[in-house]
Amino acid sequence: MEDIYRKYLADPGALQTLRASEIPDQLFEKLDDSEKDSEFVAMASKTYFQDAWCRFRRNRMALIGLIFIALMILAAIVIPVLSPYTYDGQDMLMRNAPSSWAHPFGTDKFGRDILVRCMYGARISLSVGFAAALLNLVIGVVYGGICGFIGGRFDLVLMRIVDILYSVPTLLYVILIMLVFGANIFSVLLAICVSSWVGMARQVRAQVLSLKEQEFAQAAYVIGASKPRILFKHLVVNCMGPIIVNTTLMVPDAIFTEAFLAFVGIGISIPMASWGTMANDARSLLMSYPMQMVWPVAAICLTMLSLHFIGDGLSEALDPRKR
Repeated sequence: MEDIYRKYLADPGALQTLRASEIPDQLFEKLDDSEKDSEFVAMASKTYFQDAWCRFRRNRMALIGLIFIALMILAAIVIPVLSPYTYDGQDMLMRNAPSSWAHPFGTDKFGRDILVRCMYGARISLSVGFAAALLNLVIGVVYGGICGFIGGRFDLVLMRIVDILYSVPTLLYVILIMLVFGANIFSVLLAICVSSWVGMARQVRAQVLSLKEQEFAQAAYVIGASKPRILFKHLVVNCMGPIIVNTTLMVPDAIFTEAFLAFVGIGISIPMASWGTMANDARSLLMSYPMQMVWPVAAICLTMLSLHFIGDGLSEALDPRKR
């Protein structure tokens, strides 16, 4: 030890040239096996979405809303298949029947089973809601992302088109589309999607404008990444949190719009059942048989409330600033 110390004082660089065999064992002390992992934290690594799911589950209202939507989808698939009744099957001897084992929700003024019609209406309403949200997601993300990424005069022209579409009342689009294509699911879906993607496009454009000037986007450009890759692989991915939340909140808006159109008589045509057409049919019997109005309205309210809870839960789970 003393020889090594004197040699180091005479030549400090000599210690770096020592071989392992020349260093005595007194310089090192072996750790016991029990102490080797004393500072190890046993925690499994999580991806972004795994961590978001863990935080989403802590929100009880959002989890209850998710369970309700899952049960509603399952009931909409199973009940019309297993029930002996159809959504348009009439039985004039069972008109306006109260709740019973044969008809848990009773029957309407034409003797049709309200439970089956309500579940069949769930198929239409949920299908329209999710399909409209998906189309708005694709159109809004692509349109807004391109506008924000390119910028300049191109962005100015495209955003003025968005302003023109937004300035025209949605009901006018609906009436014109219904006159051309008739009252069917395609017409309702097209009417909802004509202008509802505008909000998504504006949000994505604002996010891309702020993200494209940051270091990671500039680094991707410097190393030679293509513009579509920078836009969709780096910029859009980094604003997926607000996009997912906005898409989730589009579903109840589309469901309510479809129900409103059916209620005023310009939506799904009779005898097809949707929650809006059921509420419209029960309107004339509201004072005599109020429960016929309660079931479709309750389905609309609970579904929209559950989807809003899910949207709030996703907003807290996907936003790192709310952790």
